[in-house]
Amino acid sequence: MKNITRRDAIKTALAGSAAMAVSGISASPLNLPSQKSVPAPLKGNIRHSVSKWCFGDIELDAFCKICKKIGIESIELLDPQDWPIVKANGLTVAMAQGAGLGIDRGFNDVNLHDELVASYEKVIPMVAEAGLTNLICFSGRRNGVTDLQGWQNCEKGLKRITPIAEKYKVVLTMELLNSIGHKDYLNDHTVWGAELCRRVGSPNFKLLYDIYHMQIMEGDIINNIRKYHEFFSHIHTGGNPGRNEIDETQELYYPAIMKAIVETGYKGFVGQEFVPKQPDKIASLEKCILLCDV
Repeated sequence: MKNITRRDAIKTALAGSAAMAVSGISASPLNLPSQKSVPAPLKGNIRHSVSKWCFGDIELDAFCKICKKIGIESIELLDPQDWPIVKANGLTVAMAQGAGLGIDRGFNDVNLHDELVASYEKVIPMVAEAGLTNLICFSGRRNGVTDLQGWQNCEKGLKRITPIAEKYKVVLTMELLNSIGHKDYLNDHTVWGAELCRRVGSPNFKLLYDIYHMQIMEGDIINNIRKYHEFFSHIHTGGNPGRNEIDETQELYYPAIMKAIVETGYKGFVGQEFVPKQPDKIASLEKCILLCDV
């Protein structure tokens, strides 16, 4: 698999491409990586999801069947045309996408508010009709503004769409990202995102707490989960350094992190968002699911 980033995947989706530009194995189920059986049923304390873009060279229907066999309940970060495929396989989409202007162009830019609001007003009812809950959004780049100005800009735009989110029982979920790889991204610290949630003041606006990104920016993962979990509607994993497998090759110990998540009473999904480094991608996925199944 060649290097692929979230930004690449989202740009591809926004362009309306039917498949991500990823090299690797054939999409034919006959050529999928071998799948080892999970030794025992999953415990059920963690609701498991996986980001499709990380496994983008596997055809979606085949990937759904693999995930269901592993015990994964959700395949996420998919556009509306893909939701019926997931639903037909008895799974859900824990984090939907399909609205907005991508990672770099978000609610911090007041000049984009009209376009963003129109996009989310269109997609929010679609999310509800599909029986889904979470819809991703982004702060966008800082573009020279202070933290205070960023709060004010994002609050202004988000308050235009939270009423419709509340009406349709959809949770707008702004992702926390590192501002090194995603250069100049505004919502790059948990405390900043939590304060934005307080300012917006709606139960239908929350955060996507991305462990990989927050390890880069601030560390102290378990303490921040305990402190800010009320503002999270979704959580992402990822190995650091490199966003690869969340195993012994990287610096975070995920079983302890998952136990801390369970102890908070968090009921949302935990989405695997690592890019497999090992040749057998499905074996990597199985291993990481089991590491998180505390």
